[in-house]
Amino acid sequence: MILALNLLLLLSIGVLPFATSLMAAYLRQSQGEHLAAGIYAGSFLVMSLFFLTLNRHILFAKAHMLVTPLSQEQRRSIIRRSFVGLIPYAIATALAPVSSYVTLAICFAIAMYYALPLASADERP
Repeated sequence: MILALNLLLLLSIGVLPFATSLMAAYLRQSQGEHLAAGIYAGSFLVMSLFFLTLNRHILFAKAHMLVTPLSQEQRRSIIRRSFVGLIPYAIATALAPVSSYVTLAICFAIAMYYALPLASADERP
């Protein structure tokens, strides 16, 4: 099961350069930019679905195999953070027919959210 989920995640990651190139090529065109934006945001949505599914399987079904044991709350926190991207990616995909720039801005905002470091309890003064 883990192997299949990992392969699906890697497949979805492998599509990202194509989707990014497509978005870049059609962003300033008079036709096709909305479809390109939908493919771009949709590829991130699919990738985040596979990532969430893989994380959930590892953190809950295979928790006994983790090198560093995590509490139930820590595992739920990781899943919540993974789930946060699903909703904006779905919104970005749905808004692609309306505005490709809004779709791009939402995808950028999600990328910035995931680029921020997590605040952990160990780092609190």
